[in-house]
Amino acid sequence: QAQLVESGGGSVQAGGSLRLSCGASGFIFNWYVLGWYREAPGKQRELVATISSGDDKVYADPVKGRFTISRDNVKKMVYLQMDSLKPEDTAVYYCNARFYTAPSEKPGADWGQGTQVTVSS
Repeated sequence: QAQLVESGGGSVQAGGSLRLSCGASGFIFNWYVLGWYREAPGKQRELVATISSGDDKVYADPVKGRFTISRDNVKKMVYLQMDSLKPEDTAVYYCNARFYTAPSEKPGADWGQGTQVTVSS
């Protein structure tokens, strides 16, 4: 059974940085596109960034130039380096795994439990 476990959230002032980590188990890591999504209070869950096993990356426009997604296929980890954080980045951040042949328009079925990121002004 697929399992994703996030860590690294916290509270930071605007302009600061955080690094999120997600450990994966229970599936063939290299067959999946890994991604980060976020859900702010009262808003729908939205894409932040995804990365394929071949290191192809996709970023949502609001985070381009500020966030960097990476993965370690040996350790089965995916990371999100978040710099120049803004109050509007405040949300619960979720790790997601999508089988590589699944449509890219939707997230995969497997989610982590989420980690809270709070950015104060």
